[in-house]
Amino acid sequence: MKQNIYDNDIFFKSYSSLRKTGVTFNDFVEQPAIKSAISSFNGKTVLDLGCGNGQFSKYCADNGALKVTAVDISMNMIELAKNENKHDNIEYICTPIEDLEIKNQKFDLIISSLMTHYIEDYTKLIEKVVSLLNTNGEFIFSTEHPIVTARKEMNNWIKDKDGNNLHWGLDNYQEEGKREEHWYIDGVVKYHRTISTFINTLINSGLVLEKIIEPQAIPIGLEKMPQLVNEESRPSIIVIKARK
Repeated sequence: MKQNIYDNDIFFKSYSSLRKTGVTFNDFVEQPAIKSAISSFNGKTVLDLGCGNGQFSKYCADNGALKVTAVDISMNMIELAKNENKHDNIEYICTPIEDLEIKNQKFDLIISSLMTHYIEDYTKLIEKVVSLLNTNGEFIFSTEHPIVTARKEMNNWIKDKDGNNLHWGLDNYQEEGKREEHWYIDGVVKYHRTISTFINTLINSGLVLEKIIEPQAIPIGLEKMPQLVNEESRPSIIVIKARK
């Protein structure tokens, strides 16, 4: 069964409240990194995989995208996106990424923000991406960094007796597969894979690797969220850009 934590009422309310603050990891680390990798939106067709509340889809449309097709598994998120981030050039679709079928249409740019680590079969995901990309089309995605997902306990900071972070624990790195953690609710499932798996799967699919970013917080992020200094010790995410 495909995981849909965003339609859990507890998770959805907690996550939505956090994002509305505008003071989040997404605002200060992940989204700036994704945006920095995009060459242009002008006149391009965009596929946003795992669009969530549609904020990034609207950013694409507002910045020149010809059409944005935005997909998410969560009906809660799709309804939120339609209410808060409507745009004439955005079509919202509620379906699991694994079940997505788009015929007679290809895209100049496919974006995926922090969705890949929820997908069990990464190879099939990349095959789908390749089939939907135009020649010379770009695929840009962010995912939790393998050094974050590696440890089976998903509890990586080694702390002193007062609870202060000492260093980051890394274990089980080569053991790819399912991980579980508590994030607002118990049993949130993610999938760990190594950096070499991320990269070699793209290469084997025929995509050309163009950029890898292991971002830190932008300056205002450190002011608003001092704990983001931890990104200097280890990156929470990795952003990868490839071209067909």
